Amino acid sequence: MRITGGRYVGRTIICPPGVIRPAMDRMRESLFALLGNISGKSFLDLFSGSGLIALEAASRGASKVEAVEKDRGKRSIILKNFEIADERIDLHLIPVERYLMRAKPEWDFVFLDPPFAYRYKQQLLMWIANRGLLGNSGLLLMHHPAPEQLPDNVVPESDRVDSARTLVRVDRRTYGGSAVDFYRPSADE
Repeated sequence: MRITGGRYVGRTIICPPGVIRPAMDRMRESLFALLGNISGKSFLDLFSGSGLIALEAASRGASKVEAVEKDRGKRSIILKNFEIADERIDLHLIPVERYLMRAKPEWDFVFLDPPFAYRYKQQLLMWIANRGLLGNSGLLLMHHPAPEQLPDNVVPESDRVDSARTLVRVDRRTYGGSAVDFYRPSADE
């Protein structure tokens, strides 16, 4: 697998052992083209796998990049991959669900790439909405099987949290058998 753009374009990364489904080159190129200039922005890569998406963000100038992966067996390979980057990429080896319970707002970009069989994708969206993890102009990207339908709006369950905000789907792109849904915080809040 190779980095598709930015300062580290063409650099090869290692695929760790275990279950992994790396994002296709074409999809990564397309997504980052849609995101535009991410220089100086924060980027959170959830279900990181090999760390490839985090590296793509760092390659394109994101200033704060974090990756979350629960499989501790992937640690050494992910850290080896992160050596490509001149800047620091933080790796959290915990389940994404636990990370989201303590994550600090406000991220410019949040990329979620859970296993396709993962049944709690809508719950992940709800946790992010409840915690207000996206900044006012933040963007969440959820990679999932194309036939799977995610909600158009994710309304927080509780108004007790000042930072809670509704997420609104603003775009959907299909790449072969997979899709990426794009969510932004509602402008009405």
